[in-house]
Amino acid sequence: MTMNTLIVEDNAAFRWSLSELLRANFPAMQVAQAGNVGEAWKQFAAIRPGLVFVDIKLQAENGLELTRSIHDTHPDVVVAIITGHNFPEYRQAAFQSGAHCFVPKDSVTSADILTLIESIQSGRPLQWGLGAEYINPFLPIGSPRA
Repeated sequence: MTMNTLIVEDNAAFRWSLSELLRANFPAMQVAQAGNVGEAWKQFAAIRPGLVFVDIKLQAENGLELTRSIHDTHPDVVVAIITGHNFPEYRQAAFQSGAHCFVPKDSVTSADILTLIESIQSGRPLQWGLGAEYINPFLPIGSPRA
């Protein structure tokens, strides 16, 4: 099973790099990109993603608010916060907003991202090399937030 993926990131180079990684490893995956919340909702409607990568800080916008909104309206969509701010308080805020996992840009590898996506596509519990503290223990895939 291949899911569509949306990358919401204001850094165009990072957005392109992640998109290329996904396209190279999952050729059947449709990957859309957005640099802000307005573009994100347009792309969301166009491709109906199963996975959304959301940066915490989107210039003047808040990725955590977007995460909460996606999760409240589409609880079946897996949301991965991707950020350069690898702090426990950011991780906690991401999980409280409904993110399934927290992806720190400074320590994640391509292999980690590919393992994460493969686990999502297989329906197995989320897993990857970064460890359990980066996966929301209270929000299994497919379960709406309490």
